[in-house]
Amino acid sequence: MDIGAQDGLFDESAAPRMGVVDDGRVDANGGVNKRFRAFEPDAVMLVPPSLDEWLPEGHLARFIAELVDHELDLTRFYKSYAKAKGQPPYDPRLMLRIVFYGYCVGVRSSREVERACTDVVAFRWLAAQQGPDFRSIARFRERHLAALANVFLQALELCQAAGMVSLGRVALDGTKVRANASRHKAMSYARLTAKQKVLAEEISALMEEAKTVDADEDARFGPGKRGDELPAELANRERRAAAMATARASLEKEAAAKARQLAEEKARKRGDDDDDITAAGNKAAAEAEPKPTAQRNFTDPDARIMKTADGSYHYCYTGQAVVDADHQVIVATLLNNVAVDIQQLAPMIQRTMDTAGAMPKNWSADAGYCSAANLEHVKDVEAEHATEFFISTRRMKHATPVPESPRGRIPANATLTGRMARRLKTKKGKRIYGRRKAIVEPVFGQIHTRQGKHLLLRGMEKAAREWELLAGCHNLLKLHTYRTSQAI
Repeated sequence: MDIGAQDGLFDESAAPRMGVVDDGRVDANGGVNKRFRAFEPDAVMLVPPSLDEWLPEGHLARFIAELVDHELDLTRFYKSYAKAKGQPPYDPRLMLRIVFYGYCVGVRSSREVERACTDVVAFRWLAAQQGPDFRSIARFRERHLAALANVFLQALELCQAAGMVSLGRVALDGTKVRANASRHKAMSYARLTAKQKVLAEEISALMEEAKTVDADEDARFGPGKRGDELPAELANRERRAAAMATARASLEKEAAAKARQLAEEKARKRGDDDDDITAAGNKAAAEAEPKPTAQRNFTDPDARIMKTADGSYHYCYTGQAVVDADHQVIVATLLNNVAVDIQQLAPMIQRTMDTAGAMPKNWSADAGYCSAANLEHVKDVEAEHATEFFISTRRMKHATPVPESPRGRIPANATLTGRMARRLKTKKGKRIYGRRKAIVEPVFGQIHTRQGKHLLLRGMEKAAREWELLAGCHNLLKLHTYRTSQAI
C-alpha cells in the first residue's frame, strides 16, 4: 500500500466532488444532496391573496384598524363633507388609519406616509392597497386637525373604560418640543430695525428704476402694453420687508404686554384704585421697547428659543402633561411657548378636571411649579377637593434623596413653602414624590423616541393640536399594550 495513502484519514478518491464552473463559483447542480425551498419570482397566483394574511394577529396596525372601524366616533370627520358634487374623496376611515398609525410609529410627513403606503406592508394593509398622494394626506390633516386633536379625549375615555386610569397618583411635568423653524430664519429686534431701513432704501431705489423702465417700454411698445408687474427682485424684497414688519410688530406687542402686566401688578401692591392701575399699565405699555436681543422667527413666529436637555438652544414649544401612575396614560395636556413651567400649574389642574372628569388623589411636581402664588392656589384646591399636592420647593438632581424630616410639630408661623417642604420630608411625601420621575419622564422619552421630537405644523394653534394628537396616539399605544397583555 502507498505510504501517502496510509497517512490520510480516508481515501480521497472516494469522496464526492462539487462541480465547479469556469469562474470559480460552485455549480448550481453540484449540491445534488441538498433541497431548497421553491423560489419562483415570476409565478402567477391562481387564487388572489387575501389582505388579511399580510399581518400577524396582534399587530399594531390591526389594532388601529379596529379602533377606527368600530370604536372611535368619526361623526366630526364625516359631517364636514356637506357637498355631494365633485371628485369622490378618500374614505376618512382610510385616511385616519394611515395617519394614526403613522403618528404612532413616527412616520408623520405626508410624503413619507405616501411612500410607506407603497413600501411598507402595514401601511398597504391599512390603506387596502390604495395609494393616497401626499397632497391628499396633507389636506386631510389640515382640514380635520381639530377633530384629530379630539382623538386624545376619545383615547383617554377608552383607557378609562379599560381600567387603566385610577387617578390615585399623577405626576405633572413639561418637555421641550422642537418647532418646525430654522434658527437661520430669525432676526433680533436690533437687527430688524437696521435691516428694515436698508430694505426701505433698496425698495425705493428699485421703484424708481421700475418707473424708468415702464416709461421706456411705453415709448417703445405703446401705452396698450402692460408694464405694471413688479420685477422679481423688487417683489422678493417687498415680501421680506412685510415679514420683517410683522416680526417687529410682534416683538413690540409682546414687550408692551409684559410692561403693562408688571406696572399693573406694582400698582395693585401699592393699593391704587382701578383707574390708577389702568393708567399705569397704559403708560408702561406706551413707553415699552423690546430688548435689542429679543428674536422672532420668520417661519414660525410663535416658536421661542429655548434651552433643551442637551444644553443647546432651539426654537421650541413646551408640552405639558399630567400622567397617571397606573399605566402612564396622559390624562391632560397643553402646549405653550413659555420656557418655564411656573405659570402652568393652575391651567393643568383645571385641564385635568375637564378631561378626566375627576380630581386625582395625589399630585407630584418638580420645583419648576413652586411659587407662592401656586402654593396658595394649591391650598385652595386641597380645601375644595379631596386631594393632596407634593411639589418640590427646591431643585434636586434625580439621584439626590429627600432630606430627613425634622421632628416635632410644624411651627404656626411657617410659610406655605416651609409647610410644603416639611410635607415632602414625611414618609408619605418621600414615597409619592420619589415616584414622580418614574411616572412622567418616561412618557416624554417614549414620545420623543418613537413618535418624534419635532412638530411638523407651524403656529401656536396648529402646533397645540398636533401635540394633542401625539399625546392621544401615545395613549393608544398604551391601550394596545394593555389589551395585548390581557389577551395572553
